[in-house]
Amino acid sequence: MTIRFDHRVAVVTGAGQGLGRSHALYLARRGAKVMVNDVGVAIDGAGTDTAPAEEVVETIRADGGEAVACFESVSERDSAEAIIRKTVDAFGKVDIVVNNAGILRDASFREMSFDDFEAVLRVHLLGSFYVTRAAFPIMVGNGYGRIVMTSSAAGLYGNPDQANYAAAKLGVVGLMNALKVEGRGSNVLVNTVSPVADTRMGAGVFPDYFKELVRPELVSAAVAYLCSEQCTASGDVITAAAGYFAKAQIVEAAGVAFPPDAEVTPEMIAERYGEITDLSEARPQRSAMHAFKKIFTKVRRASAAAASR
Repeated sequence: MTIRFDHRVAVVTGAGQGLGRSHALYLARRGAKVMVNDVGVAIDGAGTDTAPAEEVVETIRADGGEAVACFESVSERDSAEAIIRKTVDAFGKVDIVVNNAGILRDASFREMSFDDFEAVLRVHLLGSFYVTRAAFPIMVGNGYGRIVMTSSAAGLYGNPDQANYAAAKLGVVGLMNALKVEGRGSNVLVNTVSPVADTRMGAGVFPDYFKELVRPELVSAAVAYLCSEQCTASGDVITAAAGYFAKAQIVEAAGVAFPPDAEVTPEMIAERYGEITDLSEARPQRSAMHAFKKIFTKVRRASAAAASR
């Protein structure tokens, strides 16, 4: 099986440098027509520069591919919508969206300004929403779509001095979880990658000997699969780092149910807290409704057991 993207149109945000550049080049080399979106800002979101996106487009075209650059920001509704509109104008449709654009404004939580918190959410979370919101109806109408969000271990597991980044990066997982339910009937699949790569956003993080191991193209291989027709998964979070790939997932313990018609006290919670937090039989939940059904089933059983005593 060879994965190709001939006749497919992909939008990659933040595609001028780092992981986005790698994703755009990777998809183009396998036949995709690519909208290379990048404002050309610094790591903290300051300034603009059209050169990075233009260079990626030139590289794709020199390699025989098709690409167009656009410089609109994902962080504003109208400009994000313009990214998708220009894609359709250029290529006639949109099949793939890779939400990769991001900035960093790290600080301890006590010292983090409101502006810095909100700026990071606007790019990572609202930007992913704005771009996807513009593309989603087109994909549903065409009966095909592949959307990839970009999360981070900071959001999945926590990291100091990155409350803004972590909140945004777990937020896109929540967005994915909603869209996986809404899109599946229309063959619009939504997944998330949690990457580790040597890019300017990770400058100073990796020792020199490790940089060669965390090449961006190793992440792009996973992104390409999630963007492909061959991918039938939706709602997966895939960690991708240095040739290592693993699914990460929110799970729920088997839990403890008390009869809801009886008094439940903090002391009862304390007594059985070990069981409540025991993950030995934890299972993922396919949707909120499935999680609710599990709760109601456990509660009914607890009530029936109490009534039979």
